Amino acid sequence: MSETAIESLFDPKIVYVSSGTTRQAVFKEVADDLVEKGYVKDNFLDNLNSREDAYPTGMDLSVVGSQYPNVAIPHTEANFVYKRRIVPVKLAHPVEFHNMINPTQTMTVRFLFMILNNDPEGQANVLAEIMEFLTHTPWDSLQHLFASDSPEEIFDFLSTNFDEK
Repeated sequence: MSETAIESLFDPKIVYVSSGTTRQAVFKEVADDLVEKGYVKDNFLDNLNSREDAYPTGMDLSVVGSQYPNVAIPHTEANFVYKRRIVPVKLAHPVEFHNMINPTQTMTVRFLFMILNNDPEGQANVLAEIMEFLTHTPWDSLQHLFASDSPEEIFDFLSTNFDEK
């Protein structure tokens, strides 16, 4: 992925460390800010919650490595979004999500990669990029992302490492 592509996917103004303790609280905190900054439409939050209820996005990364934390990759339809971005959200507290593969199973998640995509055809491509990053970045490197406690550190890590597979 080129530097231009990285710059278009990540924006330092929309990287978060959330202290929310529920999925809904985290989504509201992030969505309210995204609306205020003009990245998403006013009805984004409602659609994000509805879509997560119907199509869970929790991912069990223990299949990649036992030390990996679970993540979630929440997203919504293109018509609720103005821009194409990946919004990283470090969770200060574990938050329950349902498993994407087995929706009846709940799991605790420590990090979100929220996809904003105003291109209805491009959602799968962004998801594939995130999965490739998570599965091909060495743990020695990736643990720095999961240990980061500031939006600046998270943005710097992703800007430097997202294209290193």
